[in-house]
Amino acid sequence: MSSDTDRAKILIEALPYIQRFNGATVVVKYGGHAMVDEKLKQNFALDIILMKYVGLNPIVVHGGGPQIGEFLSRLSIKSEFVDGMRVTDRQTMSVVEMVLVGSVNKEIVNLINRNGGRAVGLSGKDGKLITAKKMKYVRKKAADQPPEIIDMGMVGEIVSVDTEVLSTLVEKEFIPVIAPVGGGAEGETYNINADLVAGHIASSLEARKLVLLTDTEGVLDTEGHLISTLTMEEAQKLIADGTIKGGMIPKVTCCLEAIRSGVKKAHIIDGRMEHAILLEIFTKGGVGTEIVL
Repeated sequence: MSSDTDRAKILIEALPYIQRFNGATVVVKYGGHAMVDEKLKQNFALDIILMKYVGLNPIVVHGGGPQIGEFLSRLSIKSEFVDGMRVTDRQTMSVVEMVLVGSVNKEIVNLINRNGGRAVGLSGKDGKLITAKKMKYVRKKAADQPPEIIDMGMVGEIVSVDTEVLSTLVEKEFIPVIAPVGGGAEGETYNINADLVAGHIASSLEARKLVLLTDTEGVLDTEGHLISTLTMEEAQKLIADGTIKGGMIPKVTCCLEAIRSGVKKAHIIDGRMEHAILLEIFTKGGVGTEIVL
């Protein structure tokens, strides 16, 4: 069979999904290796643009941990982590905001625009998109010891989301690209986990899909094989029995909370795979793990 025929079959396979998701909002959390590999960065921009051109409304929320770490290192500012979260004092917060909003965000916007898209960059502080407060982080200890309360500095948790600015941008056919910082009641700035921001925005918009790009295939079973589809009940059981563990727990939990709040499906996919987003959304089998009600 010729390669031309193969390409035609791929387009035909995608057609029902293009029809089904026309006008649908898809929130994509962009992070991991896909943000540092030049070819994957280019592919990501093209994927987002194609989604827009075939009738979906993609909204991008990005991370930037490696870029923040690199800049802090240049300034000889030591990074401290607690359970994978960066402790963020006010000096570090200034760097975080500068890197996420002033550098990473604009690079993504520029990449999408240079390839024919119409992207607009913003942070959670723009248009009062994200109102946040200081995170109270409690680490559980042994059964006979009281829990440890840890001061994470300017790490925030989301109080509310006002989607008016996003709705306006989408209505005008722009692609919003969001840096995960939020504003507090007294004007302070908080660093917020990008997965949580993506989940809350997807929930507030009642998005059709939430897609989290990671550096793993998706959710794996005890033998290391990819699980293509999980119900909420199945996912909770796998967390309880230890099959889902480590850094995958907060990602799956984020997906579960989004689905409870009205998102139709959540996907955890491997951002190291070229065009993973398109393959997950527009093909029958997908390439990662989808979590459904």
